[in-house]
Amino acid sequence: MRFIKKLFLALILLSVFAGAVFALWLARDLRTPVPHGKATQYLQIPRGSTPAQALAQLQSAGVIRRDWALLLYVRLKGLGPRLKAGEYRFPSPISPLQVLRKLEEGEERLERFTVIEGWTRWDIAAAMARVPELKLRDQDEALRLMDDTSLIRDLDPDAANLEGYLFPDTYSFPPNTTPKEVVATMVRRFRQVWDGKIAGEARANNKSAREIVTVASLVETEAKLADERPLVASVIYNRLRLGMPLGIDSTVIYASKLAGRWRGDGKVYQSDLDRVSPYNTRRVQGLPPGPLASAGARSLEAAWHPAQSDYLYYVREPARDDGAHNFYSNEADFQRGVQALRAWEHERDSRSGANANAAGGSAINASR
Repeated sequence: MRFIKKLFLALILLSVFAGAVFALWLARDLRTPVPHGKATQYLQIPRGSTPAQALAQLQSAGVIRRDWALLLYVRLKGLGPRLKAGEYRFPSPISPLQVLRKLEEGEERLERFTVIEGWTRWDIAAAMARVPELKLRDQDEALRLMDDTSLIRDLDPDAANLEGYLFPDTYSFPPNTTPKEVVATMVRRFRQVWDGKIAGEARANNKSAREIVTVASLVETEAKLADERPLVASVIYNRLRLGMPLGIDSTVIYASKLAGRWRGDGKVYQSDLDRVSPYNTRRVQGLPPGPLASAGARSLEAAWHPAQSDYLYYVREPARDDGAHNFYSNEADFQRGVQALRAWEHERDSRSGANANAAGGSAINASR
């Protein structure tokens, strides 16, 4: 019996020692730079790739020696959801942990640079900072370029930055393009859309570029479906006409971003709702001081050509998963829509065990 106990203890000690040796080896392996021959090439990690698929692809390309070691680290740390699809260039040599850091940050390709509808200037600056060819130190360097409003001064003399005037599109740039030229190209693309479709009618209806672009940015952040954009615009204009606060959560979020207080988890907190800011349309009447996102052509069109309706409210349609809304002309019907949505959320959360906050950002609420 004593022999068995000693043997058992020895096995435990051996296991602990082996585990410690393995941990030391793994730590060293993950920090050891690996030379490879793909430094001048882009490697594409497709959307929908699992961490195992992405790392297997990098091992096949020779960027990492052992995909299983880095995959083990990813799973132990729970980093899988943070890895991003994209087109990457990995310098040589590079350690597995440096590879992982790039996959967490994401990377774009200059010759196919995409600005997504609804992005803020912070989003665009972050995407530019992920483009190796632009050689930006950080996104703040790109943001400073967006403070130069000379390209839109004739359209919006009150603009403090280019928010709303950086048109969402997919761009192609030659390798020697500078960050300043990238920003200027996005503004020129906006002006092409503006001059081609909107400018004349805006002048005829005595609407300023700033007003239309601001409304378009609200429509862009609220409407998911193309046929709802004119309806959302009509709700905004109807509430403005009646002197009702807009109560749009995307303005609350923007106010928190300006204050450096946005938590970035998709939820709107009471501290966000209470924030004193001219952008917080839960607290102040009228439009926010300026645009809060890059609106696409459909949202710009909806802003200068809204639907004719008496709607004052909208709330997400719980029976659909495409972002559709129900629209209402009175608060009683709106409140019934809110209750239906909350009941659906409660049932969904009970089934999944999740603690969601799906109503935030989906409804325009009446002033209390």
